[in-house]
Amino acid sequence: MSNEELAYDFSPLLKVYKDGRVERLKGTDIAPPSTDPKTGVQSKDVVISQEPAISARLYIPKSTTTSSPQTKLPLLIYFHGGGFCIESSSSPVYHNYVNALVSEANVVAVSVDYRLAPEHPLPAAYEDSWAALKWVASHSDGNGSEDWLNSFADFQRVFFYGDSAGGNLAHNMALKVGCEGLAGVNLIGIVLVHPYFWGTEPVGEESTTPAAGPGGEFISALWRFTYPSTSGTDDPFFNPGKDSKLGELGCEKVLVCVAEKDVLKDRGWHYGETLKKRGWKGVVEVIEAKGEGHVFHLEDPTCDNAVALEKKIVAFLN
Repeated sequence: MSNEELAYDFSPLLKVYKDGRVERLKGTDIAPPSTDPKTGVQSKDVVISQEPAISARLYIPKSTTTSSPQTKLPLLIYFHGGGFCIESSSSPVYHNYVNALVSEANVVAVSVDYRLAPEHPLPAAYEDSWAALKWVASHSDGNGSEDWLNSFADFQRVFFYGDSAGGNLAHNMALKVGCEGLAGVNLIGIVLVHPYFWGTEPVGEESTTPAAGPGGEFISALWRFTYPSTSGTDDPFFNPGKDSKLGELGCEKVLVCVAEKDVLKDRGWHYGETLKKRGWKGVVEVIEAKGEGHVFHLEDPTCDNAVALEKKIVAFLN
């Protein structure tokens, strides 16, 4: 039947049919906010903006209800992955992951729910993420609309964290903070796990790795699909090495986490090296998980490498 004709096939993420229908193949399940029985972490959803539709899931650890007098805790802004076209802050995989991280690191977290392509092509996700950050910053004087942020968040100890496309967002938001400032917020560091960067010229092992061939084509095609008005794979949003402002990254430290079997691995290493060359004054560390693939820590959070990764991130946040 004609309504089954495909316009785009980005399996295993999504398919778009010629009649305009979008079929997401994963990342559509929803986990409600809750008080987690295992960790005692509480979560709730908040609306940041009705038009455009931007929301977030907030998390506070058990210590906020047990410690007295109340100590302010580091504030973590989390950007989920999914190629800018699938997943959400309420996806079970992200809800469970952020929940565990909040418990382990003893931080307050805001998991941003930005609009997805293709219905809302880039730069929508960048605009939404910045709007969410400005909303978060509006609580820095203790008089914002959300009591959890007013009461528990230390705005002098703020971190951004994202995986895959979320790592791309975390970087670009930190760069925007460095270039434009974010009143009331002191951004200490960013965590980029398997960040979704690319470029025209091969870096590292990309020119010799067979996976970089079809893998690279998929990555380039997906980027153009989610950002139709992009200048291409060397767009500074996608290839930080092409950004003349890279040295203005607005934080003191960066942790880049890559995985040995991830096609994006060399981009993560290249990002760390390029930051140092561009006059950025902070400290960058790149760590590699041997034998692992893209976002392995979400797919198998109890494996040894995922546990080691979480320990490293928790140490970075504290």
